[in-house]
Amino acid sequence: MQPSTRSALAALDRDLTPAPAAAARRRGGASRALLIVALALGVVTADAWIDSGTADARPRPAGRHRKSNFEANKTFGLGLMLGAPTGLSGKYFVGRSNAIDFGIGTIYGYRGRHGLHVHADYLWHPLSLTSAPAFELPLYIGIGGRFYNGDRCYLYANNGKCDYYYNGYTAVGVRAPIGISFDFNNVPIDIFGEIAFVFDFLVDHDSRYDNGVYFDVNGAIGLRYYFN
Repeated sequence: MQPSTRSALAALDRDLTPAPAAAARRRGGASRALLIVALALGVVTADAWIDSGTADARPRPAGRHRKSNFEANKTFGLGLMLGAPTGLSGKYFVGRSNAIDFGIGTIYGYRGRHGLHVHADYLWHPLSLTSAPAFELPLYIGIGGRFYNGDRCYLYANNGKCDYYYNGYTAVGVRAPIGISFDFNNVPIDIFGEIAFVFDFLVDHDSRYDNGVYFDVNGAIGLRYYFN
């Protein structure tokens, strides 16, 4: 191989592969910023709960035992979620058993990706698995979309460290979450856990390793405080 050819290939490799330290600093800075925002929201939520004193969720309609139907007694809540992604979670009930949820956070180290994740879903709560004096346990399903932007590791060394990060990895996808929620009757809180099946259309990627579509499974647990 001619020296000029080797120089050109080395330059191309430098362009495609960011400096590990610089990339790590960028990802770490973004993660710290989101963590600070999440902690701030947690403090505000806790303060609002304390200030509310005897704040209760609205009573559920009485007069019938609901084993197969769920009826919301809350409207809008914000909180935190942990998993893929980790960040802020919100939910707004638009009907008796229908809601819109949304989230913004980071996916870090999951399936070789590090970056920003944003999603929104329309949810149905077709049944309550348990109706107890303290809480309802509705099952929910939904359909929505997600946006992801960050880095992706395509090649790993034998020691498990990434050999090749692709910067600017971007995807727009369709997601279908399914989950359960401990929806408390007498306090304005719910605790949820879900998995979401995601079908991504890759906007910016390395075509040598991806064919333009990507199937993913995300999962998170979280807690939300309802302001009304």
